[in-house]
Amino acid sequence: MSLREVNFDGLVGPTHNYCGLSPGNLASATNADAVSCPRAAALQGLEKMRAVMGLGAPQGFLPPPLRPAAGALRAYGFDGSDDVVLAAAAGEDPALLRAACSASSMWTANAATVIAAPDAADGRTHLVCANLASMLHRALEAADTFATLRRVFADEALFAVHAPLPHGVHFGDEGAANHMRLAQSHGAPGVNVFVHGARRDGRFPERQSLRASQAVARLAGVDRPVFALQAAQAVEAGAFHNDVVAVANERVLVAHEGAFDDPDALVDALTARVTGFQYLEVGGFDLAAAVSSYLFNSQIITRPDGGMTLVAPAEARADARVWAEVERLLAADNPIDQALVVDLRESMRNGGGPACLRLRVPLSPAALARVDARFLLGEARIDALARLVERAWPEAIAPADLADAALWAQARAAHAELERLIAGWS
Repeated sequence: MSLREVNFDGLVGPTHNYCGLSPGNLASATNADAVSCPRAAALQGLEKMRAVMGLGAPQGFLPPPLRPAAGALRAYGFDGSDDVVLAAAAGEDPALLRAACSASSMWTANAATVIAAPDAADGRTHLVCANLASMLHRALEAADTFATLRRVFADEALFAVHAPLPHGVHFGDEGAANHMRLAQSHGAPGVNVFVHGARRDGRFPERQSLRASQAVARLAGVDRPVFALQAAQAVEAGAFHNDVVAVANERVLVAHEGAFDDPDALVDALTARVTGFQYLEVGGFDLAAAVSSYLFNSQIITRPDGGMTLVAPAEARADARVWAEVERLLAADNPIDQALVVDLRESMRNGGGPACLRLRVPLSPAALARVDARFLLGEARIDALARLVERAWPEAIAPADLADAALWAQARAAHAELERLIAGWS
């Protein structure tokens, strides 16, 4: 089957803020209560989309849900108009208001787990929406994400969009950030690797449960899935998702030496099943540097000429030890022969690099033709989105601003303008 991998990036929403809502995410905790720049964040994300598109990769986007999520707060006993609900939450439960203002849906690597059509029992592309049960601010976005995915991938003959798994933390599911597809090429049958945590006593939560990963594999009818335990030391170092310490593309897996609990077993399984598999282990720096640089949260893009480009955050180049390892990878005998550095400082300060911002969806030409075309991008549409962001997104938000009715009104107006723009692309 001929497949192309489409990257669907999350457009950063107008309430992008630094409230330190994510325990275990060291960047989020370090920058808690700092002033964020939603306009700059969204523009940086759009430029990253443009850069990836320039490598020959199809590019789409997922719009942010309406925030603040006043409707979600009604389930917690607040009543009245949206502004009355938000004002009451600001006074009685400020932490809940902050959760309702989160723009965390921008990290679409957590939107869903994607199972490519050749790997699914029914031959459809499956998207299992993540429940994000371990963090309140993220759990609030699951229903919105499910609705968005059904909107973009509406053709049930070609796509199966599954609702988030029920039963909360016992089936905590964080989506594609803990899933890797290894295959000789995007179009070949793949081996689906699900990386999970364990219920261990540590400083930080291990967010992806084995039972959730098993359930996702069952829902899509994945044949012979591989389940790999993330190393406890990686979680304790701040690698709250596997994609902070490992990145895969086609037949290549690049990982920190401390990423997996049993790397030998994983490599043996993949070597046996993926033609030409290459495991590129990186050990020239410690886990702390892996987390601070987000090297492994890079994207690896297969270009039309067959080579691969590593799309890395600027923070990786700024660390001499990390960049020396990148240069070693580029010089070695493997398909990664180019590096492209992108500036995502606003996202990085909240703990999200290039790979966090995109959901990888391998699609056949027939399936790509049935995606809602309003969510596929070209240069003109990226330009139009950038103009909208420059006009309508707030320039800066301090945490105290989240209780300001003027910000709520600005965010609603920006969201409405975005929806009008999308509707005009019909």
